[in-house]
Amino acid sequence: MEPIYLDHAATTPVHAEVWEAMLPFYTTNYGNPSSTHSFGRASRTALNRFRDGMARSLGCLPAELIFTSGGTESNNMAIFGIMQAEPNGKKHIVTTAIEHHAVLHPCERLESLGFEVTYLPVGPEGLIQIEDVEAAIRPDTALISMMYVNNEIGSIQPIEQVGQLARQHGIPFHVDAVQALGKLPLNLAELPVDLMSLSAHKIYGPKGAGALYVSKHTKLLPHVFGGSQERKRRAGTENVPAIAGFAKAIERILPLREQNYTQASELRELMIAILEQQLGCERFVINGSKEQSVPHILNISFPGISTETLLMNLDLDHVAAASGSACTSGSLEVSHVLQAMKLPENVTLSAVRFSFGMGNSKEQIETAAQKVATIVKRLRNK
Repeated sequence: MEPIYLDHAATTPVHAEVWEAMLPFYTTNYGNPSSTHSFGRASRTALNRFRDGMARSLGCLPAELIFTSGGTESNNMAIFGIMQAEPNGKKHIVTTAIEHHAVLHPCERLESLGFEVTYLPVGPEGLIQIEDVEAAIRPDTALISMMYVNNEIGSIQPIEQVGQLARQHGIPFHVDAVQALGKLPLNLAELPVDLMSLSAHKIYGPKGAGALYVSKHTKLLPHVFGGSQERKRRAGTENVPAIAGFAKAIERILPLREQNYTQASELRELMIAILEQQLGCERFVINGSKEQSVPHILNISFPGISTETLLMNLDLDHVAAASGSACTSGSLEVSHVLQAMKLPENVTLSAVRFSFGMGNSKEQIETAAQKVATIVKRLRNK
């Protein structure tokens, strides 16, 4: 039977129109955009066109977008770039305990260099409290960094409130919006955000393409050297084919945002309804916020069954799901997100993330949910 892919929060398939937009830059328009001859100028013109289109879609200036290799590089660039540019020697960062490792690991690195980091706690639904943010701010706070949508449980943080608080204190605010792009409205002309990380492969674009929005009022020092590309902020030849795909993916996905949101909500509710019917609502736990979350991520625990065992059985039955972050799904570590939520051990050790996308149908979700229920019953009866 055809496999059922329910791991769209890890990556999405490249859309046919995206691939078509990329192909010419591998075959005919292959010039280096930094070259001065006609091949280079053609690539430079295309690069400018892609940047202009993405900026219009996101509500920012073209000069405020730096192309990167993805969300991880964008996060690193934002954190190290702000802390290195701090003119007054401030060495304190505020972030949360449930960030992606692309934020947590840079923060840990800075701690080893003498910086200080406050990791905000979250409640049992994976949400921070604005009062905790305010209490964490110090005279030497140089940056607040926070994800918009959590990649494991889908919780939506109060970005606008945090941004307004950051503005009041004159602190740069960085938002990891990798899981929010295409799912929530993002208008950088209105959001109180100074830096925002984006990635193409979560919205049916290619892997290896990302962007960092940096407000024109924000000073950022580069941390990759070797050329004057991207206005001397990120050295290295721009990946024009991938950027072409990223631009096409944004052009395609943003007009479909509400439609896709509704579809994901329907698929989510369908899976929950079948599991309730087959297992009983008391035999599984939905992790995250019921009200403040995106519908395309559904994190469920099946107490008594290990995550690894369930995922292995699902894979053998042609259903692809995940334990949480794709960057750590190959390990046996318990989710740091669920641990930060202080959930019971039998919940944290049995969590599986299902994430829906444009390629999923109701028939697929019905089949997948039935398979999950069958596997859970079989494992519990052993």
